[in-house]
Formats: sequence, structure tokens, C-alpha cells
Amino acid sequence: MEIVLHSVKIETVQGDITRQPDLDVVVNAANAQLAPGGGVAGAIHQAAGRELYEACKILAPIKPGEAVITKAFQLPNQFVVHCLGPVYGKDSPEAELLASCYRNSLQLCEENGLKSIGFPAISTGIFGYPVREAVKVVFRSLAENLSETEKIKRIKFVLFSREDLEVYDREMTRYAEATK
Repeated sequence: MEIVLHSVKIETVQGDITRQPDLDVVVNAANAQLAPGGGVAGAIHQAAGRELYEACKILAPIKPGEAVITKAFQLPNQFVVHCLGPVYGKDSPEAELLASCYRNSLQLCEENGLKSIGFPAISTGIFGYPVREAVKVVFRSLAENLSETEKIKRIKFVLFSREDLEVYDREMTRYAEATK
């Protein structure tokens, strides 16, 4: 699915975040130590190579809602933004921390002159954030921050499961209708 808001093309796809050569930057749903792990973080570190963790070590630890940027090394992108989403039921306020992940990621793109970014479903895996709740935070954060972006022209949500894609598509449709 695809919409355009504030001159930014927003799209959703089902796929692998490590295989998005059409994007300047991809977002890693990182852990506090920016170390390889499971899920998105494990896949990104494996695809990028050992140099990614070496670059991450000096930036760690980060707190929930924070984001940092590194080169992408062997990924087909220029950069990786690493952000730590909240653990649902533990890190509070969850919605504010999750929104900070998106806001801070967009800000890093702006600061680095990047035009396109790919996001996974941050915090919805092992961190337990319910997808339906998380996606509402995502689009609310976009509504609050997209008007301030100048360089970003494309946002792609790369979702691992078909179910997540359907939830994102429904919310994006609601969001697009509400902003008409």
C-alpha cells in the first residue's frame, strides 16, 4: 500500500529489512547494547557484517526512545539507524518512548541529508508491544513530525509477517482518510 503525505511517500511491504537496496537507511530495532541478538537486530548485524557491531560498541548503551546512526557496511544501504524501543509493560510511558524512536530516527535522517528510510515494526517482537497499539503510535508520530521534514521523501514500513502488514495497511488507510 502507498500514500503521500506532506510530500512524503509512505508505503508498506512484507519483506526482509536487510534486503532494501532502494533505501538510504534502514532502522534496527536494537537492544540497549546495540549488540547482535534475535529478530531484526540479529538479521541486520548478520547481513551487515562484524564491522557493524564494532561501530556500535562505542555508541552503546542507549536508552528506550533513543536513536544513533552508523554506516551500513555490507547492507545495501548507506546507513543504519539503531533505536531502542520500549519493552511493553516495563518501560513507561510506552507510547511516548515508541514515538521517540520514530521522531529521533527521522531527525537523524534529516541531519544526514537522507531521503529514504525503512522501518521494521519496532518493539512488537520480543519486546511485546501489541501491533495494533504500536501502529497507532507510529502514525500519530508521523502526523506530528512529517511536516517538519524537508529532506525525507520516502518512508517504507518493511514488515515481516502478513498479519503485521494488514494491520499497518488498515491504520495507514485510516490515517490517510483522517488527513484529507
